[in-house]
Amino acid sequence: MRRTVLVLTLSLWCIAGSARCVAAGLPDKQPNLIHIWRESLKPGRGAEHAKSESGYVAAYDKARSPANYLALTSETGADEAWYISAWDSNSAMGEDRKREDKDPVLTAELARLDRIDADYVTAIKKTVAKARPDLSVGEFPDLAKVRFFEITIFRLRPGRDSIFEAGAKAYVAAVKRASVKTGSRVYEVVAGMPGPSFIVFTSLVDYAQFDQLATNWNAVWTAATPQEQTAMKNLESEAVIEEETNRFKVDPIQSYVSKETRAKDPEFWSPK
Repeated sequence: MRRTVLVLTLSLWCIAGSARCVAAGLPDKQPNLIHIWRESLKPGRGAEHAKSESGYVAAYDKARSPANYLALTSETGADEAWYISAWDSNSAMGEDRKREDKDPVLTAELARLDRIDADYVTAIKKTVAKARPDLSVGEFPDLAKVRFFEITIFRLRPGRDSIFEAGAKAYVAAVKRASVKTGSRVYEVVAGMPGPSFIVFTSLVDYAQFDQLATNWNAVWTAATPQEQTAMKNLESEAVIEEETNRFKVDPIQSYVSKETRAKDPEFWSPK
């Protein structure tokens, strides 16, 4: 299995289910696990790559795969495409792997598409991360309406997890007190990146909402108690080695989502 073998994300954005991955559309609560398939693109090959990726969507659709995924393309930073799938458990991932391996038509088509895709990609990185609802805040978004994400990756100093967690919990408390309309999903990386690392996904319906993020931060900082402000400062000064924030947009052509999701906004999800 290619994109759906393990858990960005997910950032993001993700699928709910019982013993399997979320099959009947995008999730309405934070998934337990996400798998991020991250591709670095060759300069000037983005359009060709997107067309190539639509072949995977067609292949999974033809095979009636239940393993949906969202595709995100970078607006800032390196030219990348992220494919994020969500899972209830590692067992669910394993079952999906077995199902795909038993489909010779699908595996042959994926192998063919991989050879084509190699012409547009310079590197691939795969990451698995587990949900940290205790560090997340705000209502879970309607993912069918989300169009952009702000994704921040924190790489921590070894043994400083507790300092990061204390700062994140202080932020959550201040957000609730500030009553701002903002939300983020936090994931702790368990495989595929140097650790300890955390990934924070913030979803937006419109690009103009990026303006509101800075305003929200000022309101949150003002609402924080002196102890919470100290915890947030310690997060940056004592726990974090490296922090990178980038913006991404949802690509409907490269996303494999359910018919129910596409029906919510056909103009976006099924462009002609």
